[in-house]
Amino acid sequence: MFISVIIPTYRPQNYLWECLSSLGGQTMSHDDFEIIIVLNGCCEPYNTQIKEWLSTQKSLNVNYIQIDRGGVSNARNLALDVAKGDYITFIDDDDFVSPTYLEELYNNATPQVVSLCYPLSFLDGTTEYRPYLITKDYEKNISLGVCDYKKAKKFFSGPVYKLIHKSIIGERRFDLNFKNGEDSIFMFLISDRMEKISFTSRNAIYYRRVRENSATTLDRSLMAVAKNSFAMIVSYWKIYMKRPRSYDFGFFFTRILGSIRTILCELF
Repeated sequence: MFISVIIPTYRPQNYLWECLSSLGGQTMSHDDFEIIIVLNGCCEPYNTQIKEWLSTQKSLNVNYIQIDRGGVSNARNLALDVAKGDYITFIDDDDFVSPTYLEELYNNATPQVVSLCYPLSFLDGTTEYRPYLITKDYEKNISLGVCDYKKAKKFFSGPVYKLIHKSIIGERRFDLNFKNGEDSIFMFLISDRMEKISFTSRNAIYYRRVRENSATTLDRSLMAVAKNSFAMIVSYWKIYMKRPRSYDFGFFFTRILGSIRTILCELF
């Protein structure tokens, strides 16, 4: 098994079928990748709906898990524990990918090289695709070929858009103490084993759906934002100080600045 595709989902809507259908249309052989779906924090009617959809997709290798405990981090950790692939990629359940996504990511990755795709976004309910927050990093660095991972720091604020060898992740897991910012903490945690990055062509696309009332767009109070950001700074600091020679100080510093910037943006 070359790739494990991890998809956590909670009370999924019809967009989950679009996500899964995009994986069913991959140019990579279905024998070469598995899909791990973790339905977390809910059961019916979603459990039955997912099982019914999967019953029509006999060619896909799917490991479907339903758990009562909620939380995207818990779902991802559980999937990592059972993943069989040499490489790991994460996809959010409301996003989808282009047909060559997995094949190009795999062809550009090695145990030392994390491969990155071409990211685009779209407003929910539309088909107008446009650059996303990190698309500029892709455009700026695609001509470099294999380069230092810090050239595309914005790609490493979260686990999607990329293919990571399992040896880089190892035993490390998402921090269950966070409901916001856990993605960035996880990526920093595993950065000590990252060396290089490589970019796919523009044909390997991750389509990010922008939705109202999603976890990334819901407003939070200033106090909640400040408390979470300070907790993230402490977490970064603890990770860095355990093995300061293993982590890049510049990358560590940008994570701290990012947390401070989040608070300042709320203030001003």
